[in-house]
Amino acid sequence: MPIGSRKPLATLAAVAALGTLGVAPAAYANHDDGVEVRGTCTGRSTVELDVDREHGRLEVELEVDQNRSGVRWQIVLRHNGVRFFRGTRTTRAPSGEIDLRRLTADRPGRDTIRAWAKSPSGEVCTAVARI
Repeated sequence: MPIGSRKPLATLAAVAALGTLGVAPAAYANHDDGVEVRGTCTGRSTVELDVDREHGRLEVELEVDQNRSGVRWQIVLRHNGVRFFRGTRTTRAPSGEIDLRRLTADRPGRDTIRAWAKSPSGEVCTAVARI
């Protein structure tokens, strides 16, 4: 067997290994009225974005977990490309996380919510939910 024909198998094996480590799938829960998404961070923090339909609006909940209290993060939330929140939040004890909840209109058709958060050290966390 030529060496070149082994590359696709090696790539497939690597992708499968990442999936078992929890790296590959972004969306981890869909339910009737919403979706929960685990995003990515450039450092050790974690980010989760939960979007639910609620009385004609979208309830957007962002959780950034750094495991360190007292750190101010810059946060931006966008709905279909339009910014609906920009501000700073500080991680709180005992868990060292930020919990942010905002409401936005539930527009006709598919909605895309994007979350971006940046720490003072330059770590960036992002998550995208489509509902």
